[in-house]
Amino acid sequence: MSASAVPVLLYMRAECPHCDAMRTALAVRGAVVREIDVGRQPEVIPELLKLTRGRRIVPVVVERGRIDVAPAGGSSF
Repeated sequence: MSASAVPVLLYMRAECPHCDAMRTALAVRGAVVREIDVGRQPEVIPELLKLTRGRRIVPVVVERGRIDVAPAGGSSF
């Protein structure tokens, strides 16, 4: 698998306009995205809270070891 094929993790929730905008931005870049919906997969919330240092906010993007917490605004979950 090439480096460009490594998926970007997108922690999101349904009906989050910031998550929709981030999804679109990643698609425009041609990124391979693995979406993790915290509403449908609540078991990932502890992991997400570690990434956000306790903030209950999405979207969170994890790409090549970099963590971006709501880089252009976010919604609580």
